[in-house]
Amino acid sequence: MKKSIMNKEKKAWVVGVDMGYGHQRTAYPLKSFAFEEKVVNANNYAGIPDNDRNVWELARNFYEAISDFKKFPFLGNLAFGILEKFQRILSFYPKRDLSKSNFSLKVIFSFIKRGWGKDLISKLGKNPLPLVSTFFTPVFMAEVFGYPGEIYCVICDADIARTWVSPNPAKSKIKYFAPNSWVVGRLKLYGVKEENIFLTGYPLPQENTGSEKLEIAKIDLAYRLLNLDPKKIYRKEYSPLIEKYVGILPEKPDHPLTIMFSVGGAGAQKEIAVKYVRSLAQKIKNREIKVVLMAGTRKNVYKYFLDNIKIIGLEDNLDKNIEIVFADTISEYFAKFNQKLRKTDVLWTKPSELSFYTALGVPIIIAPPLGSQEIFNKRWLLRTGSAIDQDNPNYADQWLSDLLNNGGLAEAAMQGFVEAEKLGTYKIKKIVF
Repeated sequence: MKKSIMNKEKKAWVVGVDMGYGHQRTAYPLKSFAFEEKVVNANNYAGIPDNDRNVWELARNFYEAISDFKKFPFLGNLAFGILEKFQRILSFYPKRDLSKSNFSLKVIFSFIKRGWGKDLISKLGKNPLPLVSTFFTPVFMAEVFGYPGEIYCVICDADIARTWVSPNPAKSKIKYFAPNSWVVGRLKLYGVKEENIFLTGYPLPQENTGSEKLEIAKIDLAYRLLNLDPKKIYRKEYSPLIEKYVGILPEKPDHPLTIMFSVGGAGAQKEIAVKYVRSLAQKIKNREIKVVLMAGTRKNVYKYFLDNIKIIGLEDNLDKNIEIVFADTISEYFAKFNQKLRKTDVLWTKPSELSFYTALGVPIIIAPPLGSQEIFNKRWLLRTGSAIDQDNPNYADQWLSDLLNNGGLAEAAMQGFVEAEKLGTYKIKKIVF
């Protein structure tokens, strides 16, 4: 009996949603303590009632359609503006009471009060482990339907809209894991009790951090700095800092200079990737640089990249100096992504939840943000000094060369590693158990 109780205490229900990559990527590192090492997708689990699935599908299809529609200047901006009114993050200053509920919350709770999510919570409640969700709706469902265990919400952005917090935060028992101090302050403005807020940092994959000593992250960063600082500009100036946080650098790199471009779950911004590949084509042919294009689980994105690589004339370089990474399942994709990231020197992406991966010592080139939360993620990245706003992708070969030669990207890599929280996965586990 004692053994079974101990095993029970070391497991939790880890809940995500299959809507884009963000909330699933946040849940992925938490699988190590998830029940049966599986993430439960609140919108796509065995036996989900049709009514519940339909509500989730409505929200998912709406978001993905608008994200892809954004590339059309007038109508796209108009449609996205309507979506933004529902998820807008108000300015932090002046500090004031923002605990009043909003329209989005009223809509969400109107569905919950009609039974949306009751089946999920009823099933999880039969084995009342701690419930750890990377999306706000399941924790609202858990509280409304009387889930008997502890309820935790993992936040995956650098700032959040009022929608993340229940209409009556003073009476809520939901506990929040904040990725940074900005979110801690924001939760307090929304009325969340201080004892329900934990500053943990974002949960990073253990295959990229190693143990709490960060031995894998340090090894990867050591090799990365060699590629990012070819003229030793940064290393000459900051060698004591590097030695303190990373250790003695190896004599030579273990991989070619590598840039990864990652598109979102809806496939948005794939056109930007093609522009920068075209700009870097000669360097790719000369094997001066390697490019990794992350197509995710979208076959149409994979085909788009492949077709354009052929048009640019880089077909002979496929799987050598240019790779397209695709997977059939989300778990397989995350595993491949994390593996490729270890030998990546620069991550080019919109400021999604991947913003927090800068803590691994990966400098980020920021593609245009999509949505209010990504605008705040961009602000956080720039404030930490670990990212650079993208210049014209058509001339990427020129401005990337300048950033390499002046040590700017090496500085951004170190800033991310030093300034951002790296132990979120371990801290969350300790608090839950």
